[in-house]
Amino acid sequence: MPFAVYVLGLAVFAQGTSEFMLSGLVSGIAADLGVALPAAGLLTSAFAVGMVIGAPLTALLSRTWQPRRALLLFLSVFVAVHVIGALTPGYGVLLATRVVGALANAGFWAVALTTAIGLVEPHAKARATAVVVGGVTVACVVGVPAGAALGSLWGWRSAFWAVALVSVPALVALAKAIPPGRRGTGATGARGELRSLSRPRLLLTLLVMALVQGATFCAFSYLEPLVTQVTGFGTGWVPAVLALFGVGSFIGVTVAGRIAGTRPAAFIGAGTTALALGWAVLALTAGNPVAALALVLLQGALAFATGTALITRVLQLAPDAPTLAGSFATAAFNVGAALGPWLGGLALGSGLGFRAPLWVSAFLTAAALTLSALLMRVRTGDGKALEGAAV
Repeated sequence: MPFAVYVLGLAVFAQGTSEFMLSGLVSGIAADLGVALPAAGLLTSAFAVGMVIGAPLTALLSRTWQPRRALLLFLSVFVAVHVIGALTPGYGVLLATRVVGALANAGFWAVALTTAIGLVEPHAKARATAVVVGGVTVACVVGVPAGAALGSLWGWRSAFWAVALVSVPALVALAKAIPPGRRGTGATGARGELRSLSRPRLLLTLLVMALVQGATFCAFSYLEPLVTQVTGFGTGWVPAVLALFGVGSFIGVTVAGRIAGTRPAAFIGAGTTALALGWAVLALTAGNPVAALALVLLQGALAFATGTALITRVLQLAPDAPTLAGSFATAAFNVGAALGPWLGGLALGSGLGFRAPLWVSAFLTAAALTLSALLMRVRTGDGKALEGAAV
């Protein structure tokens, strides 16, 4: 695997840490800036919205750029807004930096995915994708808890400084590791690339991705009340349980990178089925500590293995528009990241109990399977069934 692919994973690690670390910093931000907790929570929502909107916009903007130029620009902006965020005394500026940082992150993601698979042989594309996506899983295991620890020791601004500092080595390494000279894939024109993204199989894959990721983040967002109120663990166990999910995620990404590229359709189908069953079983057995811990690890592995395979499949289905396809995959990922916790919160707020988010996750994953089965019967204009439409 080329060194440049691992550098891309390092940059994604820093950006993934930034995306998720605010969950442990909102109280400190609210107190320091003199705003209410819901206002501080909007900083996370602003980042997610910026990712969803920014992914296709930044991909269209950078589609004819040299990959190295695009990656360095997006990562430089990302570093700059974190420095500004660490220094600002006002909430409005911090909110703006989150939106701009999300736009830069979205653009980086789209270009990084296509750059990584362009640096390796066809048989290694799934593994290269896994290395890039693995940056997010390492962020969940190491970066987010470390950011929360820094915030508790030296204030929330120290976490922003840490993200900027971790990004600088990646910025320098990218300048040296990514080969210059090759331009992006803009020869067919923006309209032509957008038309290529309207293929039913691709749109279905993106929808399945959003549903699967929604299920993942719905369950992950509410693991803390589940393990303390249902499983019976003390609050001191919460970081360990979250880290266990992250370890499972890393395992899943690694496995997907090695075997998902050969038969992605079968891999995704099996993974989605196992996820739906797993969320339901976890909801039923959450009161048993051994079962709960085992299933948290397993579901983390299944969720990110399936997610990695879905990203690989999206890129396979749009070979003539790889950067835009990567941006749409990024947008679908973040639609799920925003939708899942919201639906889980509605279920909790309705008084359905602490297991309710797990049932929501099971429902979302089952919906992905059901929709896939239904749309496989849709026929193209020449009367042929959409072979493997789900994936």
